[in-house]
Amino acid sequence: MARSNRREAGRRRLAMRLPEMRKLIMETRDPRLLQLFEAYQMAVEARDAIRKRRFDWKLVREYDETCFEIEKHVIRAIHEPPLANRQKAGEPS
Repeated sequence: MARSNRREAGRRRLAMRLPEMRKLIMETRDPRLLQLFEAYQMAVEARDAIRKRRFDWKLVREYDETCFEIEKHVIRAIHEPPLANRQKAGEPS
């Protein structure tokens, strides 16, 4: 899957997982969130492939945890003002 396709697939997946943030997720153009969307999709794809192939519970659990951690990063990043706004306000980057 191409990078931009993976990013958009991750965005849609996260929008479904986090319905209370769906509008913000679908509208964001923040580069760090776009990277998280792509990473999320990659983790989901890897987890699903393991489920189909070997079904190693430990590895599936690790990918589930990775997905959960990315979800938390997305939530935190959406609630943070963009870096440019933080720098203008004098906050550390």
